[in-house]
Amino acid sequence: MAKFLVEKSGPLRGEVVISGAKNAVLPILAATLLSKENCEIDEVPDLKDVQVLCSLLASLGAEVDKHIEENFVKVKAERILTSHASEELMKMMRASILVMGPLLARTGKAIVNLPGGCAIGERPVELHFKGFKALGAKVEIQPNGMVIVKTHAIDLVAADIYLDTVSVGATINIMMAAALAEGTTIIENAAQEPEIVDLANFINKMGGHIRGAGTDTIKIECVETLHGTSHSVIPDRIEAGTFMVATAITRGSILIRNVLPQHIKPIIAKLRECGVEIYYNDEEGLLVRADVNPLISTDLKTLPYPGFPTDIQSPFMAFLTTVQGRSVVMETVFENRYMHVLELNSMGARIKTEGKCAVIEGNKKLHGSEVSATDLRAGAALVIAGLVAEGQTVVNDIYHIERGYEKFVEKFEKLGAKIKRID
Repeated sequence: MAKFLVEKSGPLRGEVVISGAKNAVLPILAATLLSKENCEIDEVPDLKDVQVLCSLLASLGAEVDKHIEENFVKVKAERILTSHASEELMKMMRASILVMGPLLARTGKAIVNLPGGCAIGERPVELHFKGFKALGAKVEIQPNGMVIVKTHAIDLVAADIYLDTVSVGATINIMMAAALAEGTTIIENAAQEPEIVDLANFINKMGGHIRGAGTDTIKIECVETLHGTSHSVIPDRIEAGTFMVATAITRGSILIRNVLPQHIKPIIAKLRECGVEIYYNDEEGLLVRADVNPLISTDLKTLPYPGFPTDIQSPFMAFLTTVQGRSVVMETVFENRYMHVLELNSMGARIKTEGKCAVIEGNKKLHGSEVSATDLRAGAALVIAGLVAEGQTVVNDIYHIERGYEKFVEKFEKLGAKIKRID
């Protein structure tokens, strides 16, 4: 099994260019099924999840011209040969469920198996089904985990849909299904993430009529057909946050290019509370300096966007083990997102958890250990911790990390990190 070998590296210095957002490109690729014409997607990160979704689109009948190493994909879904998604591909990643909405809109039917992905807690798919039912579909869940969704009539019909809890996936799936539904669909208590705005922009470029994306109320007006278009994916705010935190933990100084600071305001705010200096200008990018001031503790609470992102909680916790003072973290998004705590404690951290709360004792000297990435962001946290730990840190199960970060080792090496990938 492949692993990362990480050694104490000193302050990170230099520049890093942020890739296109994984959580934006996956729904955008799924949305290409809504059109019969060519869709060209640029700034596509070279990730395993992207490869899997491209394979899934091809298995449904779409023509997929992949140049992922060049960050470009072309999709033409002129014909959809089947509405039954591959069970094998579905189980490889959670985002594969996002083909349900466009399949339902285009063919009136979607047959999928409940997907896989990181085991970070419940991410209920019931909200997706609630939205589909409201649009006029029938949902059947079989004992083997297969889900059959199909319309009662020829077309889906618009509806007013209130989501009981904020769900990014449900918001996205309902948006795509409603794009071709007759009438005007309103989603209330919708997720507000930048990735949802990017998807709405993409569909609108195709001729769709989506308004309110980025707020808690989204209106989708029906159009008869959607045409092809070209689109560049937004930068990955979680990757940007990861490099910001890595700079902080190593007391480094780096320039981050291709970043939208409005997408990472909570991360900027919390790092500044800790004493990190952060500057931005349109021409250069985001300068992060953790080599100026003594760094101190802070408290944080994860929330849906625009709150502090749960995906940065574990890397930030690793950083908080190294600063002066005690910090308290509240995780409110996923109930199983403290699985990295045991791994960090094995490296010399002192973190206690109770329910949603974690208390981190600061100013700890970390040491190398053999640890396992329990999920994508936890894996990034362990690598970041390894950059300041005495000795060598061995990170196993790195397939989690490589699902979400493009050129992970290469980018860190260019900043001075001592990290190697061993097959």
